[in-house]
Amino acid sequence: MYKVFIVDDEAVVRDGLKRTIDWREHGFELAGDFANGREVLEVMEHTVPDVIISDISMPFMDGLELAANVTKKYPYVKIIILTGFDEFEYAQQAIRLKVSDFILKPITAHEMRELLRKVKLEMDETARQHEDLSRLYSQLKQSLPLLKERFLERLVVNGLRPSEIEERFQYFGLPPLSPPQLVMVADIDDFGTRQLQPEAANDTEILRYAAYNVLEEIAEREGLLLFRTREERLVLVVSGLADETELYEHACRIAEEGRFYIDKFLKFTVSFGVGQAVGSAEELPVSYKSALSALDYRFLLGKNRVLSILDFESRPSYDDRSRGDWDRRLASAVKTGSLQEVRQLIQQFVADLKESMAPLDACVLQIQKAILSLINTTQELGLDNARPIRLTDVYPFKTLDEIGAWLEDAASSVMSAIADNRNHHTLAQIRKAVEYIETHYAEEKISLQDICRHCLMSTSYFSLVFKQHTGETFVEYLTRIRMDKAKEMLQHTMMKFYEIAGKVGYGDPNYFSILFKKHVGMTPREYRDKYAKESRA
Repeated sequence: MYKVFIVDDEAVVRDGLKRTIDWREHGFELAGDFANGREVLEVMEHTVPDVIISDISMPFMDGLELAANVTKKYPYVKIIILTGFDEFEYAQQAIRLKVSDFILKPITAHEMRELLRKVKLEMDETARQHEDLSRLYSQLKQSLPLLKERFLERLVVNGLRPSEIEERFQYFGLPPLSPPQLVMVADIDDFGTRQLQPEAANDTEILRYAAYNVLEEIAEREGLLLFRTREERLVLVVSGLADETELYEHACRIAEEGRFYIDKFLKFTVSFGVGQAVGSAEELPVSYKSALSALDYRFLLGKNRVLSILDFESRPSYDDRSRGDWDRRLASAVKTGSLQEVRQLIQQFVADLKESMAPLDACVLQIQKAILSLINTTQELGLDNARPIRLTDVYPFKTLDEIGAWLEDAASSVMSAIADNRNHHTLAQIRKAVEYIETHYAEEKISLQDICRHCLMSTSYFSLVFKQHTGETFVEYLTRIRMDKAKEMLQHTMMKFYEIAGKVGYGDPNYFSILFKKHVGMTPREYRDKYAKESRA
């Protein structure tokens, strides 16, 4: 029997529902009737019904407010709202409160019986779903692979107590591990030549699953444990050999086989890190961490490799003192050197890090210092036109070679911005010099030093860039300006020749005449006469 509450401020409605409906015949027990929602909530502190049939309009607490309170605290209770015709639009709010149904008053006994039949069928179905043990078992069975993977991940990454390990191995039907044991970690380098678009997430999942299938076949054949971590890495646990040397050789052979088949058949690459051997399942996290440390050397040695921790345990300690000023040298080369010099410096830096076999953290620190030096250079020089550079730009890269190529490209971008900025600044200085010359050409003692002081440039650099931008030396440009001004005066005034010479910066009229003839091809007198004749013609 399902318990029902009736809530309506009209006693005649409540009495009518109680008298006209055989509640037990329909599978319900009428557990109480109330005049408003407040009374219902008080009673529900100790008696919770399965169904509430409530009017929408009541004093103290109406049906919608009651529905909101009940849904919040007792979401499994079904609520049916009774509403008058005038309140129909208002009653639509009940939908948002997850009310099971609402009915237009007045309601007939037949309509109420049909409603109760419908509600009972729904509740019976819900009860069957909860009580269907075979369905629950099926759902659990479907979840077992994921549960097993999460257990193995906890075992290998975090570690578990021996009693829990034994219990869970029996529960999941896993073969027991025998010492010594070790962990291998496989990580996909990239997806090769495939152009995976950002929206093609399914393609990525398919490729990852294909790699998992390759390793799954090997694991089943060799009796290994295999699972995927939340970071999308593939982890293998190897055991069953009494000798540690044989265990390492066996693990490396399996890793090489997996690497080869994924590269050959799936056309993308993975790298393996082989961890150290341990004596018990509780110690597997130690082997897992060392496998990750071995995998880190992919950063220096490149992709598509099997990397064993044994190959790196005896490496000499890393000393980064010789690279302490590398970031400053890079910044200096970017500001003043050639692109070839910068590339050589970066390539040498990459080669030195590889040779040093520096730990990943030390490599990352040196790379971050280099990136910061480029960022500081752009800020120091105010390069608003430079391509933005961020520390996070290198996160997608998995090898030092990839980051070296990115550094070369980033440094080249900064140098281009510096060159553009320098050209823009130099052009502004040349314009300033030209304006000065055209304003002060009449001053006899105007000199190169005067111009350079005005433009804040050295005489040698000014001479170089002035010739590049104007096609003339300072003297040639000044002389041409003066001769042009002299020709204008000869054409449009009757000033004496010595007066014109003084007006264009020559105190010696004879020298002016000689210079004029050299540049124009005739004396000042001949030029004036020729112009006057042409004007009259």
